[in-house]
Formats: sequence, structure tokens, C-alpha cells
Amino acid sequence: MKPLSIFTRYDRLGASSRLRYFIYERYLRKGGYAPEYHYFYSNEYLQALYKGKTCPCALPAAWFRRLKDLIKIRKNVVIEYELLPFLPYFVDAAFLSRCRYIVNFDDNVWEKYVNIPFLRNKLDKIVRNAAGVIAANDYLFNKVSTLNNNVIKIRTVPDAASYNYKLPKFEKFTVAWIGTPVTYRYLEAFADTLRAMNAAVDFELLVIASAALKPIQGVNMRCVDWSPEVESGLLCCSHVGIMPLTDDQFSMGKSSFKIIQYFAAGIPPIASPVGENSIIIRDGVNGFTPNTPEQWVEAIKKLYDDSYRSKISENIKISSENLTIRHCQQQLLDFFDRIFV
Repeated sequence: MKPLSIFTRYDRLGASSRLRYFIYERYLRKGGYAPEYHYFYSNEYLQALYKGKTCPCALPAAWFRRLKDLIKIRKNVVIEYELLPFLPYFVDAAFLSRCRYIVNFDDNVWEKYVNIPFLRNKLDKIVRNAAGVIAANDYLFNKVSTLNNNVIKIRTVPDAASYNYKLPKFEKFTVAWIGTPVTYRYLEAFADTLRAMNAAVDFELLVIASAALKPIQGVNMRCVDWSPEVESGLLCCSHVGIMPLTDDQFSMGKSSFKIIQYFAAGIPPIASPVGENSIIIRDGVNGFTPNTPEQWVEAIKKLYDDSYRSKISENIKISSENLTIRHCQQQLLDFFDRIFV
């Protein structure tokens, strides 16, 4: 078995870490690797963050935990973005210089450092010195390809086996949005369009994030707590999924995981035509990418029709053939085998 140190940003509660690292553990072991996982931020940190609470000691505590873990660093390493967030590159480099490492990106995290001079070029340096780079979408792939010649695109995908799209639908026409209390701002910024959609079609907006979220005034909403046990069932019982985004550099680097989840649940997505959304969705074929509020309203009116929605759902099955753990885990293993010895 090849020893492998995996340094994630979050423990298993964090979606990016869970779906790009922890979910592959059994496949890595079958492929001849002995992965050891080391998270930076704990589940307790995320739970507090989602409740709007912050602790000034969280970052120093995470640094201390990570430095203890780095004592045990292996010669083969995978990192999520960086080793030590908010510390300069030379600190990470002191450890990364002792190993062969792959760095993995699913978000445009460069934006977090753009106004911090001593961190602005940190991620570029990490990418430039990596043995390989994994990017979750075209935007990130193109970005890192200017810095490193050994780059592969591997999407973030759910475990499709946990999605039973044959579950009966909710009695009331239901439009789903799944996310976190932190990303709920995207939905709040979309309030006027949601109200126009709800005026045109009588639906319930199911927000799968936190039951404590404040509903958007003028929209028929139900907010429920997210958990890995309920997310797939709630999506499969819904009729449509939405993913509104703002058109900015951070959104351009998002990996459209919500859309891939909606595909796994067999429900048509309506999403802003930003970044990877426009690549995954073929407008009018397996979903909709409306530009204007009027087009969002028109999309929900079309999908309210059962027969039309069924046709879109059939097209989704074809579109989802390569959006599976089986496909991505083979890509991952092949890439690891080329780099790690």
C-alpha cells in the first residue's frame, strides 16, 4: 500500500472536503493507497459558522492542529488549496518541499486573497511547484494550466447510489435549493425574481440548509436542516432545482455541484448562466439557463407542465453518464498512479 497524506480544508461536514476527498477513501484503498486524512477546520467550527457564530480562537487552534499533523507528513501528499490558510507561502513551502504533492481546487479561492498583498501570489506558487493539479471546472482548469503543465479536470460529484429518483414527488409542486446558511445570500439576492416566479406558478420553495433561516418575504418557503441522511430524499421528491448566482469572479469558479445533485435526483435545474453552469446545462434540453427575470419565470412555467418536465428529466439521464463516482474515481486513481510512487 502506498502511504498518502491528505490535508483537507474541513472535516466531513464540509461539502468540498467530503465530496472531493473523504468520499473516495474506499476507492483509494482498493487502488493500493493507505490514505491518512487531516482536516484544518473541525465540524464544530462549521456548525458554529452556520449558526452565525464566530470564535477568535478557531484559526489559531486550526493552525496548531495542522502543524501537529504536518509532523507526520508522508512523501505522497494531496492538499485542498493550501496547507496553512492565511499564512505566507514560505510556511507551506517548508513542508511541501519534503514531498511530492497534488493540489486540488473546486472554488476560485484566489479571490479570498486578492486584497492581501503577502498572500496574493501564494496559491500561484503552490500550483507552480506541485507535481500535479486537479481542477473541478473549466474556469479553474484554464487558470492553473498557465502555471502547471500537469493538470486534470475532475468534477465534484455525489454518490448517485444514494439518490432514488423514483421516489414519489411532494404533493405540492416543489422547487428545491440546497446549500448552507453562508451561501443563502445568493438566494436572498434573487428575491425579486423568486417573487415573480411564485406569482406566476404556485410552488413551495424548499430550502435545504437550516431551519433557522429567515424566509424571503413574498415567497412560499419552507426551510429545513441539511444532513447527509435527508438531502438526497428531499431532492428526489422535489420537482425542480434552482441555482441562482451573481456574475462575478468567485461565481465563475464555482463547480455547479448543485446542478449535478439535481441531475442525480432526476430533477430539471434552472440556473444562472455563469461559469460551469453554461457548460453542464444545455438550455432547453436538460435544464434552463435564463438571463433575465422574465426568462426565469418562463422556465418555471414550462417545467410546471408534467409531460414537458418528464422529457427534460429523460434528457438528464443521458447527460449524467459521466457525472458519477465510478467515472471520477478511475480518473483520480489514474492521475495518482502517474505521480505517486
